[in-house]
Amino acid sequence: MPKITVMKLAIGSDHAGYSLKEVLKTYLTEKGHELVDFGAYSEESADYPDFAHPTADAVEKGEADLGIVICGSGNGINMAVNKHQGIRSALCWLPELAALARQHNNANMLALPARFISETEAKAIVDAYLENEFEGGRHERRVNKIACS
Repeated sequence: MPKITVMKLAIGSDHAGYSLKEVLKTYLTEKGHELVDFGAYSEESADYPDFAHPTADAVEKGEADLGIVICGSGNGINMAVNKHQGIRSALCWLPELAALARQHNNANMLALPARFISETEAKAIVDAYLENEFEGGRHERRVNKIACS
């Protein structure tokens, strides 16, 4: 198994992603990562943008190496973080998608659909995301064309 480089990670969720976030916090901390949790802090109904934007800000400002966000479908929180100019977030439900998001798209945030993946699947997706790096090359040109400035 590849060694994961220890990183500072920003993590955030809404109420639907709270339980999975807590599982991943323990899992990632045990691997040596430093985590900054931007909420939610319970399963009480909450609005995903309230947690998405501070999590994305931390990644965008370089206060965290990468970010992970979680909501029920993964869609809403992914849309919110992708509103940030410096964020390239990928919604992933398979490890292969997470690996490609890092390798080809230089994704700096990962969005997970808590209601559609198991804890075991989430751990495998996060591992694939963190174990891979941007390949550059032909992908660099494409990634540079993503930003609307």
